[in-house]
Amino acid sequence: MPWLLVVVAGLFETGFAVCLKLSHGFTRLWPTVAFCAFALASFGLLTLSLKKLDVGPAYAVWTGIGAAGTAIYGMIFLGDVVSTLKIISISLVIVGVIGLQLSGSSQ
Repeated sequence: MPWLLVVVAGLFETGFAVCLKLSHGFTRLWPTVAFCAFALASFGLLTLSLKKLDVGPAYAVWTGIGAAGTAIYGMIFLGDVVSTLKIISISLVIVGVIGLQLSGSSQ
């Protein structure tokens, strides 16, 4: 269960990163409100998971999911440049996240 919280927290991290861009420096109300909600949910779930997990692997998995998710979202929906090197790099992040999750505590 704690790893599920980390995964969901990582997805919320993707949400807050995307909303941060869409808020245009906190000048747009609804993306700013969404940023706050996603950030609170993300940090809250990460905090709950850290009661049972080691901080290093949990934090790395959280940031990896957020980074990969944000990059993928940007390429699909925000017109970010897509390149072979970017796809390979995101794949390596995902493989690293899986490895860190497997190396973490058995909870």
